[in-house]
Amino acid sequence: MSNGPRSGLAAVSSALLAMSRHLEVRDVLKTIVASARELLDAQYAALGVPDDHGGFAQFVVDGVGDEQWKAIGPLPRQHGILAAMLHEARPERLADVRDDPRFEGWPAAHPDLADFLGLPIRDGDDVIGALFLANKTCPKPGGGCGFTEEDEDLLGILAQHAAIALTNARLYERSRELTITEERSRLAHELHDAVSQKLFSLRLTAQAATALVDRDPERAKGELQQVTALAAEAADELRAAVVELRPAALDDDGLVATLRTQTQVLDRAHTARVTFTSHGVRALPSAQEEALLRVAQEALHNALRHSGADHVDVTLDRRGGGAVLRITDDGSGFDPRPVRRAGRHLGLVSMRDRANGVGGGLTVESMPGKGTTIEMEVPGG
Repeated sequence: MSNGPRSGLAAVSSALLAMSRHLEVRDVLKTIVASARELLDAQYAALGVPDDHGGFAQFVVDGVGDEQWKAIGPLPRQHGILAAMLHEARPERLADVRDDPRFEGWPAAHPDLADFLGLPIRDGDDVIGALFLANKTCPKPGGGCGFTEEDEDLLGILAQHAAIALTNARLYERSRELTITEERSRLAHELHDAVSQKLFSLRLTAQAATALVDRDPERAKGELQQVTALAAEAADELRAAVVELRPAALDDDGLVATLRTQTQVLDRAHTARVTFTSHGVRALPSAQEEALLRVAQEALHNALRHSGADHVDVTLDRRGGGAVLRITDDGSGFDPRPVRRAGRHLGLVSMRDRANGVGGGLTVESMPGKGTTIEMEVPGG
């Protein structure tokens, strides 16, 4: 008998530790659902996060395969007992969810659910999610509910900790977004200081040349030569301000975390799905990390603004002592052959310069209608 409570406590402890380990909301949701299903020995588990319209902004499941989930269709919106969990915000333990008057059916590909346990996830008075379990793996004499009062209490403990983990993850993501916003503001300020005086001089000199062009063409010619020189200096100032400005997030978080944060922000800001994965990358010299980040930003901008892609995937993997960055989209693509001859397209010259500047290389694979892959490799430091 003594082994049961101890093993149960160990399982609860493992679940709570797993929840606290993740900082991204999506990972926290998946961990909560998987932990609940395992702890209560249920066949299916789900967690819904409400939107502002009475439905679900996010809905995560465990126990349903990817193919079956695709076949089920869109996220549930106002689906009977599930939506009631958000509005009524009280625990529900049912012998058969299909007998409940609030049950409204489900898509043909949906698994059959019978006994059901649902619980709101609260942050103070606010309901920030609803946790659902179905089909307890145990004998059910007379068709009764397999979920017990003890299961409900255990799920209540899990829901309390889930609220903390979910709130912390949201705060973390907001802080990362603020960091990016602050970095953009700092960049704008640096560029303004570096270039504004040159541009002011350029404007005055051009006005002087315009005034002199009829009555003193020679002096006007001299002023125009000065315009050319000032324009070149302004371009140099601008280039130096951009190239030499190392994003603060790189120093604080490193390349992998910075790329992950930026792709997450872009994923939320655009209709296209933006994903990021990384394997085995070691810390690289600062110049290489900055070059990889800038190329990723340029390639992501192109893919999201110009290609019409539904999915953009960013990967950063170790290769030898260095790393390889790959940005792949399923957008409209283009023919890179005339681009190479023309020399300029989609910021490719800038990206190649960055790669070459740190001893690396950049390749572009694309075809009209077949998407684009940009790959940058840098050697180890």
